Amino acid sequence: MIPRLQEKYFNEIRPELSKELGIKNVHALPRLEKIVLNMGVGSAVIDKKNLETAVDALTTIAGQKPLITRARKSIANFRLREGVAIGCKATLRQQRMYEFLDRLVAIVLPRVRDFRGISPKAFDGNGNYSLGLVEQLVFPELNPDKFTKPQGLNISIVTTATTNEAAYTLLKKFGLPFREKSKSAA
Repeated sequence: MIPRLQEKYFNEIRPELSKELGIKNVHALPRLEKIVLNMGVGSAVIDKKNLETAVDALTTIAGQKPLITRARKSIANFRLREGVAIGCKATLRQQRMYEFLDRLVAIVLPRVRDFRGISPKAFDGNGNYSLGLVEQLVFPELNPDKFTKPQGLNISIVTTATTNEAAYTLLKKFGLPFREKSKSAA
């Protein structure tokens, strides 16, 4: 079964992008490459159970088992040693990526408290977009009784676009609710 947003990309978004960006070759049009979900669990240094809880939450959110990330170097002020597990990440591609983006746009972002849209300034200069959620409990699949400790989540959307403007246009067509770009005060 093809995800709804993947079908929308091929049938609606790709022809619109071709007209707007003036690119005739469909393979040169910007598209989603992957979505990376990342949870940094700094408290895992003290209590290993916090990391296990984060892994369970990310497994439920992503629909696949995340990779445990480890510290690259030792930092004495943070009581951190090289090689200690301090987080987890999951890379979504193909169908899982489109299904996650659909859930993010339709269900999760509207559930964020005091949500006024995502910032249009969070592009990295190469057409990739990153956003962070303060609490992972905005995902409806997580049971609030099981995941009592608030944990943040970083979401990186990687596109094949070479400019921020092309990536902005692509993500806007997918339905990401961007805040209006502020006009400079006169």
